[in-house]
Amino acid sequence: MALVQVYKKLLKQHGHQHWWPAETPFEVMVGAILVQNTAWTNVERAIARLESQSCLTPQAILDAPLPQLAEWLKPSGYFNIKAQRLHHYCQWYVGAGEFSRLSCIDTDTLRKQLLAVNGIGPETADDILLYAFERPVFVIDAYTRRIFSRLKLLESDAGYEVLRHQFETGLQTDVAVFNEYHALIVRHAKDVCKKRPDCSCCCLARICPSCEG
Repeated sequence: MALVQVYKKLLKQHGHQHWWPAETPFEVMVGAILVQNTAWTNVERAIARLESQSCLTPQAILDAPLPQLAEWLKPSGYFNIKAQRLHHYCQWYVGAGEFSRLSCIDTDTLRKQLLAVNGIGPETADDILLYAFERPVFVIDAYTRRIFSRLKLLESDAGYEVLRHQFETGLQTDVAVFNEYHALIVRHAKDVCKKRPDCSCCCLARICPSCEG
């Protein structure tokens, strides 16, 4: 019930977020890989550079020399590593039959396959599952840990799978809700519940034991 209450309050304060900002499922996947350890604005710049080179398809990325791919990805930071990760992902993606074939695989199996790809961790895999394949998985990130540990609704050092299970069992299984909830968490953590929180304008202040107001 507490998770539902928080969701309603966040939605009332911030409104619908219309996530994930992408034109195609594959663009979602690219963004999920590039957003690791950087801000979304940097990802947008890197994706725009790929698009300007007609390289926003899995085969085009595979055909591009790695140094050239890394150069295009420069705005996203850690560009050499991300070029390799994106290349590995596209190798798997093309080999597995791309979206049409992968979308027929059950969620648990698809998640295991994603996690087996070099450079794809749980958060990235769940971003791809939720926002590209529209599967009912809840994404846990640093913002989730920050907000909900301050609310005393989770242990900040609990393992990823423990927290994911907590959210998925505490909410009604609904792709749209999982999508919106994660987006609202990111928005609230960036705008209000920052590292130094602004509790004076927080819709959760009355139910937050950590409130500094």
